[in-house]
Amino acid sequence: MFGTLAVVGATGAVGRIIIELLESRPDLARKYRFLASARSVGQPLTFKGKPYAMELLEPNAFAGVDLVIASTPDEVAAEYLPAAVAAGCRVIDESGFFRMKPDVALVIPEINPQAALSAKGIIASPNCSTTQMVMALKPLHDAARVKRVVVSTYQAVSGAGVTGTEDLVESTKAALGGGSYEQKAFKSPIAFNAIPQIGGFKDEGYTSEELKMVYETRKILGDESIQVCPTCVRIPVANCHSETILVETEKPLTVAEARELFDSFPGLKVVDDHAVNGYPMPSTSTGSDLVFIGRIRKDLSHPNGLTFWCVSDNLRKGAATNAVQIAELLAKHQ
Repeated sequence: MFGTLAVVGATGAVGRIIIELLESRPDLARKYRFLASARSVGQPLTFKGKPYAMELLEPNAFAGVDLVIASTPDEVAAEYLPAAVAAGCRVIDESGFFRMKPDVALVIPEINPQAALSAKGIIASPNCSTTQMVMALKPLHDAARVKRVVVSTYQAVSGAGVTGTEDLVESTKAALGGGSYEQKAFKSPIAFNAIPQIGGFKDEGYTSEELKMVYETRKILGDESIQVCPTCVRIPVANCHSETILVETEKPLTVAEARELFDSFPGLKVVDDHAVNGYPMPSTSTGSDLVFIGRIRKDLSHPNGLTFWCVSDNLRKGAATNAVQIAELLAKHQ
């Protein structure tokens, strides 16, 4: 158990779920603090039956803190989290700023827990779209070595924060009512639409979200030879990211073997019963900490290929839950 645990970004969409998860689970610390921007300072919070108030996130706010769980934009993480490390804190960071730095562990506890246990300073939690895909890839990689992945994502607006959700609601109202609405999170209308761009365009015409899936996958699995070809699309769904994933392995796997591997891996659940239209969907996956897999098929174009459908709550396992699981792992080995 830690002495003091601080949640940074406590009023954000992911921060609120982190607090909910910490409240529902056994104590990881004897004391808790909740840090946010100036506009939220003083906002009351009841946590585990005790009253708290939001404190100001500032460089000297980390004195006496042992563990930080932070969910902030990249620029906020870059500005404040080094001060937490300098104050002697262990830091679990949800932002993308530190993920690919060579001296920072990038951790999914079901996959590479030792990386967290041996890390110093900042431990990064992966991008939400990467997390659910790598959870599905790990048992296949262990059994038959993943060589190549082609993935298309269908990502919910909640991944763009509160303004993304607002854009979906208000633009849908405007479209149905014949009015207009000025988007805040998206460059194109999201209502009744699909936007094949998440993040800015980078190398070879890929977006930043797509390149995260390439480089984070290799780092988490510890295999720089894995080839990943991603396309990331924002769709008008409130919550949960969906992915179609095609995997080429070094050794062939049957559908039955893949199903058994998925079923036996912690954090995965197979929902794949054609007789009753059994497959994962955002509407049935939201609020869960699991990664759901269905539509498992052989790749018709390659003897060593498998393809499947994957759905997960991007705010939970894709963000808050993964961070809290890392904290639980660290607390267990205190």
